[in-house]
Amino acid sequence: MKKGLVQVYTGNGKGKTTAALGLALRAIGHGLKVLVIQFMKGDTQYGELEAAKQLAPYLTIKRAGRETFVSKSDPDPKDIQLAQEGLGLAKKAIRNKEYNIVILDEINLAVDYGLIPLTEILHLIDSKPEETELILTGRNVKREILEKADLVTEMVERKHYFDKGVPAREGIEV
Repeated sequence: MKKGLVQVYTGNGKGKTTAALGLALRAIGHGLKVLVIQFMKGDTQYGELEAAKQLAPYLTIKRAGRETFVSKSDPDPKDIQLAQEGLGLAKKAIRNKEYNIVILDEINLAVDYGLIPLTEILHLIDSKPEETELILTGRNVKREILEKADLVTEMVERKHYFDKGVPAREGIEV
């Protein structure tokens, strides 16, 4: 890839991670290597983790969170540590140009919750190699990130089956 851009998928609607993973699947079909770091997603066995095993070495997914509620007003030091470790993996992968595309899933929420300083993400955007595509997902994205992004897509919820009591379904939400 000659020119990597910065994409943001945000909003309250469903589909931010799904859009990023769809992009990853398309890229893999063209022989590109993709790293996904999932912030604040814990130990839930999402289907994409199994898919990554089958798509290795083109798709790598790393976890940077616990399966527990993160308090926005008083985050646990362990949550901060895991988010910082995830950010460290991203910095290293970007610096070493190990992947064509780096997806930081739920990074916007991690910033919003104070697990990662906004300045760190802004620096990451500014320092990424020109040929690396960077995807940032999650609600409550900061204005400064939006200003630096080349593409911003906002998922808007119009109707959701969760409101009718339909739980998360394996293969669809999990």
